[in-house]
Amino acid sequence: MRDVKPASTIDRARSAQTIAAIASPPGGARRGIVRLSGPGAREIVEACAQFESTDSLAARGVWPARFHDGRGEQPVLVFWMPAPRSYTREDVVELHGWGARPLIEAVLRRVLELGARPAAPGEFTRRAFENGQLDLTRAEGVLELVRASNERERRAASALLSGGLARRIEALRERLLDLRVLCEASLDFDEADTGHVPSEQIDALASEALSALDSALGFERRRAPPSGRARVVLAGAPNAGKSTLFNALCGAQALVSEVPGATRDVLRANWRVDAGEFAPELELVDTAGLFDAHAEVGAGSASDDDPDRQAQSASREALASADLVLALASASLAQSGDAQQLAARRAAGELGAAPLVLVWSQIDRPDALREPPRELLEKLGSPPWVALSALSGAGLPQLTALCRAQLSPGGGEGEDGLEREISERHLLALSQSREALREARAALRVGAPLDQIAQTVRVALDALDAILGRTSPEDVLERLFARFCIGK
Repeated sequence: MRDVKPASTIDRARSAQTIAAIASPPGGARRGIVRLSGPGAREIVEACAQFESTDSLAARGVWPARFHDGRGEQPVLVFWMPAPRSYTREDVVELHGWGARPLIEAVLRRVLELGARPAAPGEFTRRAFENGQLDLTRAEGVLELVRASNERERRAASALLSGGLARRIEALRERLLDLRVLCEASLDFDEADTGHVPSEQIDALASEALSALDSALGFERRRAPPSGRARVVLAGAPNAGKSTLFNALCGAQALVSEVPGATRDVLRANWRVDAGEFAPELELVDTAGLFDAHAEVGAGSASDDDPDRQAQSASREALASADLVLALASASLAQSGDAQQLAARRAAGELGAAPLVLVWSQIDRPDALREPPRELLEKLGSPPWVALSALSGAGLPQLTALCRAQLSPGGGEGEDGLEREISERHLLALSQSREALREARAALRVGAPLDQIAQTVRVALDALDAILGRTSPEDVLERLFARFCIGK
């Protein structure tokens, strides 16, 4: 048995830099958590916890102990995470005890008596950010995840927290840094010198960077729909009637063709699901058809510039962010293979994790089956379905009603517009970066001085660094982290 260390041995200067807070939700529960982070975390815990083993806290791990809270003792599990392998990259200790509020408050009160100070809202995550564990987009993802009130918000936050935007920006920064270096390297050379970089090479790199910027903008728009609107995505084989249905529901003018694969881009439009000026609006997304020869657009089988592969990649990203998937299969006997392909894609998890509605389309065709085969419904997981003709309008009211029923009521934006605010910050900075890069490219083409072009590229870089938090002003950081819970 390892005894409690005397409180008098605690280094008060180190303890003063250590923060503590209750990290579990308010209210009673089976377990409550008090979290400490900072250089004095271990000393404070050793001054009030009696461990069962003499080698406790000798290494990273979970250690049972009796915690002396100044009035009595209670059993706890001590989670010891020494720096730098912790959330904050500092020494972190979590004390897991009984969840009764008086007991967990007694634990917090004792560690504060021993020199830790109360953590400010979001201070654990801010330390993670300041110590390089998280960039600002991932910190925003933590906040969005904590505040998420439905599945759509959870998916949007997870995409941010997992680094989906940060990875794109880091790759983009490398291109812009290369572009700036090329411009500055050419300043000291004439065109006849071997050190001079041809303007065509600089222009080609700028073009690549613009494409990467467009990709990052597309990711952010897909991640968080404007104003928190629910997103409904159309999926199905080529010529299953997706574009015709897209046009019928939202009055858009998507290209409709008998040629398979006519839709290559991801198309988006507002879909007002009821009549009236104040009816709820959804975001409707039309995607490229699911190809029969799926292996031909798989990884390693085509270049990244292949249009078919790009179309399929964009479709998968749209499906991954959907709140509801309308899976179209043609009722026409001539296209009976479409339904089987749809079932195979569903089984492979390629239609996303959102709820699915089967749209039995093109029922106006002479060879159409009036309803989907039972075998197909079973392969799709027995989803709700509706038979319709987008051309005649038959079944459209039933589809609208079914979509309303499938989308949960509380699927709008959070109470403080957090998700929209964060996404708008990203989109504004990405747009500023793209505009600066376009200016640099235009200046290059009219023969502007390379130092002017290099400075414009620097403006594009600064906009990206603001997204990651490298150049964000203090008031922006204060405002963000103040919205966190205490203990996060």
